Amino acid sequence: MQEKGKVDIGFVEECESWRLNSRFFPSKVGGKPAWLDLKNIPSKETLECEICKNPCIFLCQIYAPYEDDPNAFHRMIYIFVCKRIECCKTNQVGNFKVVRSQLAKENQFYPSEPPEEKPDWNTDLGTSMWAKLCHVCGILAPSHCSKCKKVHYCCRLHQVMDWKNGHKELCGTENLTPTDKFLFPEYELTIEMEEKSDEEMEVDNVNDEAREIKKYKKLVADGKAGTLQHEPDVDSDLQRMSNSLEDETFSEFCARLKQYPDQVLRYDRGGKPLYISSEHQPERIPRCIECKEERQLEFQVMPQLLNYLQFEDVFHSLDWGILAVYTCKKSCIPKSGYVEEYLWKQDIVHNEENNASEDNTS
Repeated sequence: MQEKGKVDIGFVEECESWRLNSRFFPSKVGGKPAWLDLKNIPSKETLECEICKNPCIFLCQIYAPYEDDPNAFHRMIYIFVCKRIECCKTNQVGNFKVVRSQLAKENQFYPSEPPEEKPDWNTDLGTSMWAKLCHVCGILAPSHCSKCKKVHYCCRLHQVMDWKNGHKELCGTENLTPTDKFLFPEYELTIEMEEKSDEEMEVDNVNDEAREIKKYKKLVADGKAGTLQHEPDVDSDLQRMSNSLEDETFSEFCARLKQYPDQVLRYDRGGKPLYISSEHQPERIPRCIECKEERQLEFQVMPQLLNYLQFEDVFHSLDWGILAVYTCKKSCIPKSGYVEEYLWKQDIVHNEENNASEDNTS
Protein backbone atom coordinates (compact mmCIF):
# COMPACT_ATOMS: atom_id res chain seq x y z
CA MET A 1 0.00 0.00 0.00
CA GLN A 2 0.88 3.66 -0.13
CA GLU A 3 4.09 4.72 1.58
CA LYS A 4 3.77 7.82 3.76
CA GLY A 5 4.68 10.98 1.86
CA LYS A 6 4.56 9.19 -1.50
CA VAL A 7 1.96 9.07 -4.25
CA ASP A 8 0.93 5.80 -5.90
CA ILE A 9 0.05 5.99 -9.58
CA GLY A 10 -2.16 3.65 -11.58
CA PHE A 11 -1.93 2.32 -15.12
CA VAL A 12 -4.31 0.21 -17.21
CA GLU A 13 -3.16 -3.18 -18.45
CA GLU A 14 -4.85 -6.01 -20.28
CA CYS A 15 -5.06 -9.29 -18.39
CA GLU A 16 -6.97 -12.57 -18.23
CA SER A 17 -10.60 -11.90 -17.32
CA TRP A 18 -10.60 -14.40 -14.42
CA ARG A 19 -8.16 -12.19 -12.52
CA LEU A 20 -10.79 -9.45 -12.35
CA ASN A 21 -13.39 -11.43 -10.39
CA SER A 22 -14.42 -10.51 -6.86
CA ARG A 23 -12.51 -13.39 -5.27
CA PHE A 24 -9.18 -11.76 -6.26
CA PHE A 25 -10.05 -8.26 -4.90
CA PRO A 26 -9.10 -6.53 -8.15
CA SER A 27 -8.49 -2.89 -8.96
CA LYS A 28 -9.97 -2.54 -12.43
CA VAL A 29 -11.51 -0.38 -15.13
CA GLY A 30 -14.62 -1.18 -17.16
CA GLY A 31 -16.73 -4.29 -17.56
CA LYS A 32 -19.04 -5.02 -14.62
CA PRO A 33 -18.15 -4.23 -11.02
CA ALA A 34 -16.40 -6.92 -8.97
CA TRP A 35 -18.43 -6.51 -5.79
CA LEU A 36 -16.74 -6.85 -2.40
CA ASP A 37 -19.83 -7.37 -0.24
CA LEU A 38 -21.51 -10.10 -2.30
CA LYS A 39 -24.93 -9.80 -0.71
CA ASN A 40 -25.91 -6.15 -0.21
CA ILE A 41 -25.50 -5.00 -3.82
CA PRO A 42 -26.34 -1.33 -4.58
CA SER A 43 -29.58 -0.72 -6.47
CA LYS A 44 -30.53 1.58 -9.34
CA GLU A 45 -31.86 4.10 -6.83
CA THR A 46 -28.41 4.34 -5.24
CA LEU A 47 -26.56 4.55 -8.54
CA GLU A 48 -28.91 6.56 -10.74
CA CYS A 49 -27.80 9.68 -12.61
CA GLU A 50 -29.19 12.77 -10.91
CA ILE A 51 -29.91 14.34 -14.30
CA CYS A 52 -31.60 11.68 -16.46
CA LYS A 53 -32.45 9.21 -13.63
CA ASN A 54 -31.05 6.26 -15.57
CA PRO A 55 -28.60 3.93 -13.80
CA CYS A 56 -24.94 4.94 -14.02
CA ILE A 57 -22.58 2.25 -15.30
CA PHE A 58 -19.35 1.04 -13.82
CA LEU A 59 -16.20 3.08 -14.54
CA CYS A 60 -13.53 1.77 -12.16
CA GLN A 61 -12.78 0.40 -8.70
CA ILE A 62 -9.78 0.60 -6.36
CA TYR A 63 -8.82 -1.97 -3.73
CA ALA A 64 -7.66 0.18 -0.81
CA PRO A 65 -7.60 -1.57 2.58
CA TYR A 66 -6.85 0.18 5.87
CA GLU A 67 -3.97 -1.83 7.33
CA ASP A 68 -4.51 -0.42 10.85
CA ASP A 69 -8.28 -1.01 10.93
CA PRO A 70 -9.45 -4.63 11.37
CA ASN A 71 -12.92 -3.65 10.13
CA ALA A 72 -11.43 -2.52 6.81
CA PHE A 73 -9.09 -5.44 6.13
CA HIS A 74 -10.77 -5.59 2.70
CA ARG A 75 -11.91 -2.25 1.32
CA MET A 76 -13.06 -1.19 -2.15
CA ILE A 77 -14.04 2.15 -3.72
CA TYR A 78 -16.23 2.17 -6.86
CA ILE A 79 -16.96 4.93 -9.40
CA PHE A 80 -20.01 4.85 -11.68
CA VAL A 81 -20.88 7.31 -14.45
CA CYS A 82 -23.78 8.05 -16.80
CA LYS A 83 -22.63 7.72 -20.42
CA ARG A 84 -25.13 10.26 -21.82
CA ILE A 85 -23.19 13.27 -23.08
CA GLU A 86 -26.19 15.46 -22.23
CA CYS A 87 -25.64 14.66 -18.54
CA CYS A 88 -21.95 15.62 -18.61
CA LYS A 89 -21.93 19.21 -17.32
CA THR A 90 -18.85 21.37 -16.82
CA ASN A 91 -17.61 21.23 -13.22
CA GLN A 92 -20.74 19.33 -12.12
CA VAL A 93 -20.94 15.79 -10.75
CA GLY A 94 -24.60 14.81 -11.08
CA ASN A 95 -23.69 12.09 -13.59
CA PHE A 96 -21.24 10.36 -11.20
CA LYS A 97 -21.73 8.09 -8.19
CA VAL A 98 -19.12 6.74 -5.76
CA VAL A 99 -19.68 3.95 -3.23
CA ARG A 100 -17.42 2.32 -0.64
CA SER A 101 -17.54 -1.17 0.86
CA GLN A 102 -15.32 -2.90 3.44
CA LEU A 103 -15.06 -6.17 5.33
CA ALA A 104 -13.11 -7.64 8.22
CA LYS A 105 -10.62 -10.42 7.54
CA GLU A 106 -13.10 -12.92 8.98
CA ASN A 107 -16.31 -12.45 7.03
CA GLN A 108 -19.15 -14.48 5.56
CA PHE A 109 -17.97 -14.23 1.95
CA TYR A 110 -14.23 -14.92 1.64
CA PRO A 111 -11.74 -17.30 3.24
CA SER A 112 -9.27 -15.66 5.61
CA GLU A 113 -6.21 -16.92 3.72
CA PRO A 114 -5.04 -15.00 0.61
CA PRO A 115 -6.50 -16.09 -2.75
CA GLU A 116 -4.51 -18.42 -4.97
CA GLU A 117 -3.72 -16.86 -8.35
CA LYS A 118 -5.31 -19.70 -10.34
CA PRO A 119 -8.30 -19.49 -12.71
CA ASP A 120 -9.99 -22.49 -11.05
CA TRP A 121 -9.57 -21.27 -7.44
CA ASN A 122 -12.95 -20.96 -5.65
CA THR A 123 -14.87 -20.32 -8.85
CA ASP A 124 -18.17 -20.64 -6.97
CA LEU A 125 -17.24 -17.65 -4.81
CA GLY A 126 -19.44 -14.85 -6.14
CA THR A 127 -22.77 -13.08 -5.89
CA SER A 128 -24.89 -15.87 -7.39
CA MET A 129 -25.85 -17.40 -4.04
CA TRP A 130 -26.63 -14.03 -2.49
CA ALA A 131 -28.19 -11.68 -5.06
CA LYS A 132 -29.45 -11.33 -8.63
CA LEU A 133 -27.46 -8.95 -10.82
CA CYS A 134 -28.47 -6.99 -13.90
CA HIS A 135 -27.66 -8.91 -17.09
CA VAL A 136 -26.54 -5.63 -18.68
CA CYS A 137 -24.67 -3.62 -16.04
CA GLY A 138 -24.11 -5.86 -13.00
CA ILE A 139 -25.96 -3.94 -10.26
CA LEU A 140 -28.87 -5.24 -8.15
CA ALA A 141 -31.65 -6.59 -10.37
CA PRO A 142 -35.16 -6.78 -8.87
CA SER A 143 -36.91 -7.90 -12.08
CA HIS A 144 -36.40 -10.64 -14.66
CA CYS A 145 -37.30 -11.58 -18.21
CA SER A 146 -40.96 -12.66 -18.08
CA LYS A 147 -40.43 -15.17 -20.87
CA CYS A 148 -37.33 -17.18 -19.90
CA LYS A 149 -37.06 -16.03 -16.28
CA LYS A 150 -33.32 -16.72 -16.47
CA VAL A 151 -31.88 -13.22 -16.74
CA HIS A 152 -32.46 -10.26 -14.45
CA TYR A 153 -32.48 -6.49 -14.90
CA CYS A 154 -32.07 -3.40 -12.77
CA CYS A 155 -34.63 -1.41 -14.77
CA ARG A 156 -36.90 -1.44 -17.80
CA LEU A 157 -34.35 0.52 -19.86
CA HIS A 158 -31.72 -2.21 -19.59
CA GLN A 159 -34.25 -4.95 -20.26
CA VAL A 160 -35.31 -3.27 -23.52
CA MET A 161 -31.68 -2.64 -24.42
CA ASP A 162 -30.75 -6.29 -23.88
CA TRP A 163 -33.79 -7.50 -25.84
CA LYS A 164 -32.77 -5.40 -28.85
CA ASN A 165 -29.11 -6.43 -28.62
CA GLY A 166 -29.51 -10.20 -28.77
CA HIS A 167 -31.71 -11.53 -25.98
CA LYS A 168 -34.72 -11.60 -28.31
CA GLU A 169 -32.99 -14.33 -30.34
CA LEU A 170 -31.39 -16.09 -27.36
CA CYS A 171 -34.32 -16.04 -24.94
CA GLY A 172 -35.15 -19.57 -23.81
CA THR A 173 -31.85 -21.04 -25.01
CA GLU A 174 -28.81 -22.05 -22.98
CA ASN A 175 -26.66 -19.35 -24.59
CA LEU A 176 -27.50 -16.24 -22.60
CA THR A 177 -24.19 -14.41 -22.82
CA PRO A 178 -24.91 -10.74 -22.16
CA THR A 179 -23.94 -8.02 -24.59
CA ASP A 180 -20.96 -5.94 -23.52
CA LYS A 181 -21.48 -3.16 -26.07
CA PHE A 182 -22.89 -0.84 -23.43
CA LEU A 183 -20.00 -1.26 -20.98
CA PHE A 184 -16.53 0.25 -21.00
CA PRO A 185 -13.61 -1.99 -22.06
CA GLU A 186 -12.23 -4.00 -19.16
CA TYR A 187 -8.67 -3.58 -17.89
CA GLU A 188 -6.67 -4.30 -14.78
CA LEU A 189 -5.44 -1.30 -12.79
CA THR A 190 -1.84 -1.79 -11.71
CA ILE A 191 -0.23 0.46 -9.09
CA GLU A 192 3.34 1.76 -8.85
CA MET A 193 4.98 4.31 -6.59
CA GLU A 194 5.80 7.70 -8.06
CA GLU A 195 9.54 7.85 -7.52
CA LYS A 196 10.38 11.49 -8.03
CA SER A 197 11.32 13.53 -4.97
CA ASP A 198 9.93 16.97 -4.21
CA GLU A 199 13.32 18.49 -4.98
CA GLU A 200 13.42 16.82 -8.39
CA MET A 201 9.87 17.94 -9.11
CA GLU A 202 10.72 21.53 -8.22
CA VAL A 203 13.61 21.56 -10.67
CA ASP A 204 11.48 19.92 -13.36
CA ASN A 205 8.68 22.44 -12.88
CA VAL A 206 11.05 25.32 -13.50
CA ASN A 207 12.49 23.68 -16.61
CA ASP A 208 9.21 22.35 -18.01
CA GLU A 209 6.85 25.25 -17.46
CA ALA A 210 8.20 27.48 -20.25
CA ARG A 211 8.49 24.48 -22.57
CA GLU A 212 4.89 23.35 -22.01
CA ILE A 213 3.44 26.84 -22.41
CA LYS A 214 5.43 27.37 -25.60
CA LYS A 215 4.24 24.04 -26.98
CA TYR A 216 0.54 24.73 -26.38
CA LYS A 217 0.76 28.29 -27.63
CA LYS A 218 2.12 26.93 -30.89
CA LEU A 219 -0.75 24.40 -31.09
CA VAL A 220 -3.26 27.18 -30.61
CA ALA A 221 -1.50 29.44 -33.14
CA ASP A 222 -1.48 26.60 -35.68
CA GLY A 223 -5.14 25.80 -35.01
CA LYS A 224 -4.31 22.28 -33.85
CA ALA A 225 -5.39 22.44 -30.22
CA GLY A 226 -8.31 20.13 -29.52
CA THR A 227 -7.75 17.70 -32.38
CA LEU A 228 -5.69 14.96 -30.75
CA GLN A 229 -7.82 13.41 -28.01
CA HIS A 230 -7.59 9.92 -29.43
CA GLU A 231 -3.79 9.80 -29.12
CA PRO A 232 -2.72 8.07 -25.86
CA ASP A 233 -0.05 10.52 -24.65
CA VAL A 234 0.04 13.43 -22.26
CA ASP A 235 -0.16 16.11 -24.96
CA SER A 236 -3.34 14.65 -26.43
CA ASP A 237 -5.01 14.57 -23.01
CA LEU A 238 -4.21 18.21 -22.33
CA GLN A 239 -5.55 19.79 -25.49
CA ARG A 240 -8.37 22.36 -25.63
CA MET A 241 -6.75 24.35 -22.85
CA SER A 242 -5.63 27.56 -24.55
CA ASN A 243 -7.29 29.66 -21.84
CA SER A 244 -4.97 28.10 -19.25
CA LEU A 245 -1.61 28.53 -20.94
CA GLU A 246 -0.40 31.03 -18.38
CA ASP A 247 -1.84 29.07 -15.44
CA GLU A 248 0.97 27.94 -13.15
CA THR A 249 -1.25 25.18 -11.76
CA PHE A 250 -1.75 23.77 -15.23
CA SER A 251 1.97 24.01 -15.96
CA GLU A 252 2.75 22.10 -12.77
CA PHE A 253 0.15 19.50 -13.74
CA CYS A 254 1.89 19.01 -17.12
CA ALA A 255 5.32 18.81 -15.53
CA ARG A 256 4.20 16.30 -12.88
CA LEU A 257 2.84 13.97 -15.55
CA LYS A 258 5.98 14.15 -17.64
CA GLN A 259 7.73 11.12 -16.16
CA TYR A 260 4.60 8.91 -16.24
CA PRO A 261 2.44 10.25 -19.11
CA ASP A 262 0.16 7.18 -19.22
CA GLN A 263 -0.95 7.32 -15.59
CA VAL A 264 -4.73 7.14 -15.22
CA LEU A 265 -4.92 7.40 -11.42
CA ARG A 266 -3.08 9.03 -8.51
CA TYR A 267 -3.61 7.52 -5.06
CA ASP A 268 -2.76 9.93 -2.23
CA ARG A 269 -4.93 9.17 0.81
CA GLY A 270 -5.08 12.22 3.08
CA GLY A 271 -3.19 14.38 0.58
CA LYS A 272 -4.28 17.02 -1.91
CA PRO A 273 -5.34 16.64 -5.54
CA LEU A 274 -2.97 17.45 -8.33
CA TYR A 275 -5.13 20.22 -9.75
CA ILE A 276 -5.33 20.82 -13.47
CA SER A 277 -6.31 24.48 -13.07
CA SER A 278 -6.29 27.19 -10.44
CA GLU A 279 -10.00 27.74 -11.10
CA HIS A 280 -12.85 25.76 -9.51
CA GLN A 281 -11.09 24.22 -6.55
CA PRO A 282 -13.26 22.84 -3.71
CA GLU A 283 -13.96 25.11 -0.74
CA ARG A 284 -15.69 22.51 1.43
CA ILE A 285 -16.01 18.73 1.19
CA PRO A 286 -19.27 17.30 2.64
CA ARG A 287 -18.91 15.04 5.67
CA CYS A 288 -19.67 11.32 5.62
CA ILE A 289 -23.41 10.82 5.29
CA GLU A 290 -23.45 8.00 7.87
CA CYS A 291 -21.04 8.87 10.70
CA LYS A 292 -20.69 12.64 9.98
CA GLU A 293 -16.89 12.34 10.12
CA GLU A 294 -14.82 14.56 7.82
CA ARG A 295 -13.85 13.17 4.44
CA GLN A 296 -10.33 13.16 3.02
CA LEU A 297 -8.90 12.73 -0.45
CA GLU A 298 -8.44 9.07 -1.37
CA PHE A 299 -7.42 9.21 -5.03
CA GLN A 300 -7.99 11.05 -8.29
CA VAL A 301 -8.74 9.80 -11.78
CA MET A 302 -6.73 11.46 -14.52
CA PRO A 303 -7.92 12.56 -17.99
CA GLN A 304 -5.72 9.92 -19.61
CA LEU A 305 -8.30 7.28 -18.68
CA LEU A 306 -10.60 8.73 -21.34
CA ASN A 307 -8.23 7.40 -24.01
CA TYR A 308 -9.02 3.80 -23.00
CA LEU A 309 -12.83 4.01 -22.92
CA GLN A 310 -13.23 3.65 -26.72
CA PHE A 311 -15.82 6.32 -27.41
CA GLU A 312 -17.21 6.28 -30.94
CA ASP A 313 -16.95 10.07 -31.14
CA VAL A 314 -14.13 11.42 -28.95
CA PHE A 315 -15.22 15.01 -29.60
CA HIS A 316 -18.74 14.38 -28.36
CA SER A 317 -18.34 12.13 -25.34
CA LEU A 318 -17.67 12.15 -21.61
CA ASP A 319 -14.92 14.49 -20.50
CA TRP A 320 -13.16 15.62 -17.34
CA GLY A 321 -10.02 17.34 -16.19
CA ILE A 322 -9.65 15.36 -12.96
CA LEU A 323 -12.03 13.34 -10.76
CA ALA A 324 -11.11 13.58 -7.07
CA VAL A 325 -12.68 11.00 -4.74
CA TYR A 326 -13.12 11.85 -1.05
CA THR A 327 -13.97 9.17 1.50
CA CYS A 328 -14.80 9.02 5.19
CA LYS A 329 -11.62 9.74 7.15
CA LYS A 330 -12.73 7.22 9.78
CA SER A 331 -13.74 4.69 7.11
CA CYS A 332 -16.85 3.84 9.11
CA ILE A 333 -18.58 0.49 8.61
CA PRO A 334 -21.33 0.89 5.98
CA LYS A 335 -24.74 0.19 7.48
CA SER A 336 -26.02 -1.64 4.42
CA GLY A 337 -22.90 -3.05 2.77
CA TYR A 338 -22.15 0.03 0.64
CA VAL A 339 -22.12 3.73 1.50
CA GLU A 340 -22.06 6.66 -0.90
CA GLU A 341 -18.92 8.79 -0.91
CA TYR A 342 -18.10 12.12 -2.58
CA LEU A 343 -16.64 12.90 -5.99
CA TRP A 344 -15.45 16.34 -7.05
CA LYS A 345 -14.79 17.13 -10.71
CA GLN A 346 -12.52 19.80 -12.13
CA ASP A 347 -12.76 20.69 -15.80
CA ILE A 348 -10.91 23.14 -17.97
CA VAL A 349 -13.37 25.90 -18.89
CA HIS A 350 -12.73 27.21 -22.40
CA ASN A 351 -12.72 30.92 -23.15
CA GLU A 352 -15.88 30.65 -25.22
CA GLU A 353 -17.66 28.94 -22.32
CA ASN A 354 -16.62 31.72 -19.96
CA ASN A 355 -17.84 34.34 -22.42
CA ALA A 356 -21.18 32.57 -22.85
CA SER A 357 -21.59 32.38 -19.08
CA GLU A 358 -20.89 36.09 -18.75
CA ASP A 359 -23.39 36.86 -21.51
CA ASN A 360 -26.07 34.82 -19.78
CA THR A 361 -25.60 36.63 -16.46
CA SER A 362 -25.43 40.14 -17.91
